[in-house]
Amino acid sequence: MKVEQDLERKFNDQCAVFGVYGHPEAANLTYLGLYSLQHRGQESSGIVTSDGSSHFIEVGMGLVQDIFNQEKLSHLHGDLAIGHNRYSTTGESLLKNAQPLAVDYSLGSLAIAHNGNLVNAVELRNRLEADGSIFRSTMDTEVIIHLIARAESKNFVSRVVEALLQVRGAYSLLLLTEQEMVAVRDPHGFRPLAMGNLDGAHVFASETCAFDLIGAKYVRDVEPGEMVVASPQGIKSYFPFQKKNRAQCVFEFIYFARPDSTVFGQPVYSIRKRMGMELAKEHPVDADLVIAVPDSGVPAALGYAEESRIKFDMGMIRNHYVGRTFIEPSQQIRHFGVKIKLNPVRGLIEGKRVVVVDDSIVRGTTCRKIIEMIRLAGAKEVHMRISSPPTTSPCYYGIDTPTKGELIASSKSVEEIRKYLGCETLAYLSRDRMLDIFGKNRDDFCTACFTGNYPVLMPGMDMLQPNLFETVT
Repeated sequence: MKVEQDLERKFNDQCAVFGVYGHPEAANLTYLGLYSLQHRGQESSGIVTSDGSSHFIEVGMGLVQDIFNQEKLSHLHGDLAIGHNRYSTTGESLLKNAQPLAVDYSLGSLAIAHNGNLVNAVELRNRLEADGSIFRSTMDTEVIIHLIARAESKNFVSRVVEALLQVRGAYSLLLLTEQEMVAVRDPHGFRPLAMGNLDGAHVFASETCAFDLIGAKYVRDVEPGEMVVASPQGIKSYFPFQKKNRAQCVFEFIYFARPDSTVFGQPVYSIRKRMGMELAKEHPVDADLVIAVPDSGVPAALGYAEESRIKFDMGMIRNHYVGRTFIEPSQQIRHFGVKIKLNPVRGLIEGKRVVVVDDSIVRGTTCRKIIEMIRLAGAKEVHMRISSPPTTSPCYYGIDTPTKGELIASSKSVEEIRKYLGCETLAYLSRDRMLDIFGKNRDDFCTACFTGNYPVLMPGMDMLQPNLFETVT
């Protein structure tokens, strides 16, 4: 069995992208960058490089360390490179869907790496296929390549603009020709994309933790709707798209991003800790101990403990070496799938009133098992605190989420969820308190997973949610 199937209690981000322009160790640096971004996608990984005249490609299924070795990296020539880690939301889990996608077309060679999801990809694909296009993958990303190839402009950058004006949804893209690299974010800025500098080379990454590993300096984010072009003529910035309201994914701060990253210009760890502090203000409780569901719940739990002045301790230990198991034990080993990854520390918990802090509840099945495990370890009371609002709606912008019916908060009240989980109390951080943490930027975030109000509508949703986000003039 796959233990991870029993542990799919969280959302999963679709992808990570990383790029290097103008460094002799471009392939090796991209390998290290992807290694740092492994948490954003574990299904496949790939690197495409250019030596100024030709592309070189290596892609495979699995983790970065399992795909690349020194021999494979030595074949990736050139001082330009883009890389990609994938967790599929659109397209099957197959090698043909691994990125970067690399093709030859009328202007030469082109490779693309995409983080996000295009909501009108099916419409565009049907139109392109009707006009004679032949697709080799089931990914929405390939739609962009076909649109670029069919564009009428003679200039590559203009072709990219022409193509992206036709797509709707979320995209942070890196595109590579023989001599140019283009980094671009959609006008709403759903997914992150940072710029850095390393010894004069330009680097791009989904998160700044990748810069830390290679010793690059974080310069700034690629702005929503911005296109940054690196070429032999230097680096230039364009804003070719109509300005839109920002809709940056707030779940980057709640769960997706590594806590040592800066995302959307703000430090992830500090934001998560503040979420825990606000949660303690909003939902205090008399208790003896605060513990976290590791690892993503730790910063919020520390914030909760600091604000409430209740002692924090590592009451649950995570096994970081969970992979596949080849046997499934008899039913007498209760909660096997959860216990192989998480285990409570009886000596800390026994006889205590325990506050358990986690970042989110999706289906509730794993949370219920964790609470029962804590009770079996001797807890006197269990109080569940969640450092985000109830998740009621699926995401269409590059996050692998359950359907609305599978999200426990979409059909049950907080009290009904509490009874299902089996804890004394349950409380979530409210949406307003969460957004207040961002101060003057509180309106820059997409919160559709909490509200069902989608900034960019899926085809067929227009009659249901008109004019949610108007164009900014």
